[in-house]
Amino acid sequence: MIATDLLGIEDLERSDIEQILEAAAHMQEIGDRPVKKVPTLRGRTIVNLFFEPSTRTRTSFEIAGKRLSADVVNFSTSSSSLSKAESILDTARTLDAMQPDAVVVRHRVAGVPKRIADVLDAPVINAGDGAHEHPTQALLDLLTVWQEKGRIDGLTVTIIGDIVHSRVARSNIYGFLKMGAEVRVAGPPTMLPVGVQALGVKAFTSMREALDGADVVMALRIQLERLSGSLFPSIREYAETFGISRRTLRYAKDDAIVMHPGPVNRGVELSHDLADHRPSVILDQVRNGVALRMAVLYLLAGRERVAGRTE
Repeated sequence: MIATDLLGIEDLERSDIEQILEAAAHMQEIGDRPVKKVPTLRGRTIVNLFFEPSTRTRTSFEIAGKRLSADVVNFSTSSSSLSKAESILDTARTLDAMQPDAVVVRHRVAGVPKRIADVLDAPVINAGDGAHEHPTQALLDLLTVWQEKGRIDGLTVTIIGDIVHSRVARSNIYGFLKMGAEVRVAGPPTMLPVGVQALGVKAFTSMREALDGADVVMALRIQLERLSGSLFPSIREYAETFGISRRTLRYAKDDAIVMHPGPVNRGVELSHDLADHRPSVILDQVRNGVALRMAVLYLLAGRERVAGRTE
């Protein structure tokens, strides 16, 4: 059974991940209906507490909550008491006094969702914290691969790009390893964390070696807003060396799929044609994100409150 909060993939057992993926697979059917709504969370309140800009994650959590008939409140930091120097924990306590049934948190500082979870009675879902984790992104990626390949166990997954700054990479590493895949990471030496092999992955600076026999190829966005100093000579050189195109993809398996958490820097991480056409499954990831987040909200916000927490 998934724990009270969802703060990271590192905290989950394989059985927890399987439970979430199976619930998400059932939720996908709701999105295919003419009326995309069920009464599962009617009367429940979900608060989206986003301290960082987001399109895919925030919108999909909002849609997910509304498809389950929950009341969804999007919290704007610019119009809140945070702009009056109220602390995050005081804001969290204030929200908790309003008795929400789940709070979704994104913050640029690692660990903030955990600090808020320590204060709130309501379940907290980490929607991305600094370079720490982004668990629902990894779960929707696992769901996409599972449905595309029919399995995860035994697959080879190559993650390419800014590994050192990427919360998506970290969560995906934990998730795919827990589900039995081999995980490789690749990028410029300056973008590979020191000692990354200790996580159980293989690290490469050669695209040919990293892609050799890969079943899944995942490109990561170059996070220019997080970079301090030059980690590679130029965007153009990065694209030529580590960008994924049909030419470089020939080193992977013939039926390899291409993934990206978005937003895509076109012509940098992915060539234009790969961003829009098979074997890219980017839009499938976006579609699966709604079902996956419906499953997480159902499993956490749908519980009955007992002694201040949920059961």
